Formats: sequence, structure tokens, C-alpha cells
Amino acid sequence: MSKLISRPGIKDAPLYIPGSHEAAGDIEPAILSANENPLGPGAAVIAAYEAAGKHMFRYPEGGATDLRAAIAKRFNLNADHIICGSGSDELLTFITRIFAGPGDEVLYSQHGFMMYPINAIQVGATPVTAAETNLTTDVDALLNAITDKTKIVFVANPNNPTGSYISTTEMTRLADGLPEGVVLVIDAAYAEYVSGNEYSAGVELVEARNNVIMTRTFSKMFGLAGLRLGWCYCSAEVTDLMNRLRGPFNVNAPAQAAGIAAMEDVAHSVKSKMHNDAMLKKLTADLKALELEVPPSVGNFLLAGFKDGEMASRAYDYMMSKGVITRVMGGYGLPTYLRLTVGLEEECQRAVAALREFKGL
Repeated sequence: MSKLISRPGIKDAPLYIPGSHEAAGDIEPAILSANENPLGPGAAVIAAYEAAGKHMFRYPEGGATDLRAAIAKRFNLNADHIICGSGSDELLTFITRIFAGPGDEVLYSQHGFMMYPINAIQVGATPVTAAETNLTTDVDALLNAITDKTKIVFVANPNNPTGSYISTTEMTRLADGLPEGVVLVIDAAYAEYVSGNEYSAGVELVEARNNVIMTRTFSKMFGLAGLRLGWCYCSAEVTDLMNRLRGPFNVNAPAQAAGIAAMEDVAHSVKSKMHNDAMLKKLTADLKALELEVPPSVGNFLLAGFKDGEMASRAYDYMMSKGVITRVMGGYGLPTYLRLTVGLEEECQRAVAALREFKGL
């Protein structure tokens, strides 16, 4: 047998473990583990996907031209500066491969998305964390952690799993404070859920600077997690680099068709946001009534805090026994918390009822 030698970092990279979708026994699960839109996509999106499936023997349009045009129209962007991918995960991987390698550092916030350090390790770079303040990205901590080895700064805004965000002013201050040659990636996967003038997904920073990239996804608000569809907005220089790295047919044809329909179905997005706004408020109040710590969240999920990690683990197991699937947060450095997606009303009620039973209330 030949001795196989992999590239530095691949063997050392931890595996990403997604949220579970299966409960024990025959119980119909309430899946609150993966921040999916419980309403799913609208009828027009499903119809577009099914129609495109009839032509699956044809290669997809390689540049996702019509999809990029639909995204640009929906968000008032320049279609030439949009790159589409198989989920925003693929695009985050591309960005890391382009700008970081052995000897470099990739910086991210303390409780940021786990794929940031995984991607860094895969390319031989060193992941570096900056402390958060009150479970929120701390711009000063990020700026103080930058060294001459820093190549990328990842900021999820809003952040998963904490549900917190930083204002446009703070994000601009971060961009202004970066040394030349450092790329700022604003991961705005949950942007569509945020209301208020203090927040921006980062479009204006991308259009003003060539070292800022904004990533977005169809997996959350648009209910297309199973199709793996994402996009990013970036400068002409970065667009060119991304196109040279991505595969020629990296977004399949049914996903492109569904994405176009999702961009046109504004009414379904409004419906999804109204549902999330109402249920997030109610779920927060219900969990607080059980004397659980619930940090403020602007996403389609929230954290429920327990007195210690052992109690959080037991609560997770008990909820699983009742068919309610949540997400443990030890991997994010938050062992005393569980994360719950905002599901359908009856799913949220099942979660609250299970926790009430667990606490003996």
C-alpha cells in the first residue's frame, strides 16, 4: 500500500457536525436544530424547482446569469459583482483558499460560525479568536488581535449562535481600522430577519472598498437549505478571483430556478418575517418565564441558558426524548446554552412544554 500524504491542514481540520434532524423512537420530531425556515419556500418556488427538474439532463448555465440578475434586482446591486455558490459555505471556503495559507492567521469573533476556523485549518492557516462582550462582536478586540499575519477577518452579522449584531457604524469602524491587505468578510446569512436603521448587511462597505466581501444565503429566510444556494457581493478584483476558483457548473439548474423565483416572491419573505417576529417574541417570553437566560436575538433562533453545562446536557436529552430537537452549544464555547430555532407555533409550544416538564414546573 502506498503511503498517502495529504496537504497540511486537511487531516488536522475538525469535522463540522450539523444539527440533528432525527429523534428517537416513532415520535414526529419538532426540528429546532438547524435554523431553517419552518414555512419552507413559497408555492411559486416549488413550482419553478419542479419545472427545472424536467431538464436535469442539461448542464446548468455556468455563470448563474439570470439568478445573479434576480438577486441584483431584489437588492439593488450590481449583478457583475455577484458570485453564486453551492450555499454560502462554498463561498466562505473559496474566500479562505484565495486569501489565506500556511503561516497566515484568520481572525473571527469568539463565538463565531464554526466553519471559519475549520476552513482556516484546512488551508494551513491559524484560526485566531477575539473575545466578545456580552455575547456580541467586539470591534476593539478584533482590531487589537490583528497582527502582520492576519489575512482575513470573518464577522457574522447577525451572529450565529448568539443572535447578536453590531451596528453599521461599528462595522464601518472595523473596516476603517484594518491594515492594507486584510480582507473583511461580513457573513450576513440572517440579514433578512433584522429590522432597524442601525443595521446594514454591508452593501455600502463592499461598494466603497475592494477588501470587503458580503456573503448571503437562500437557506434561511428563503427556505432553500436543502438546495445549497448562496451568493456573495464583492469588488471586481475579488469577483475575478472567485470565478477562477469556482467550478464551471457549481450551482445546479433547479437551484438557480428556485432562487430566481424566491427573489421574485417578496410576499412569502414578508410572511416568513412576520411569523418569525411574532414567534421569536413569544418564545423568548415563554422561556424567560421558565427562569431560563435568553440573550436578545435578531435571528430566527435564540439561546436558552441553564445554570451549568450538565443541566444543559440533561435538558437536551430530555427534549430529545419528547421529540424536540435542539442544538448543544459546547462546540461554540457556550456549554451552558441550547440553541432553539424559531419553528412553527406548535413546535415552539412543544419545546416550552418539554422544558417546563424538565424543570418540574
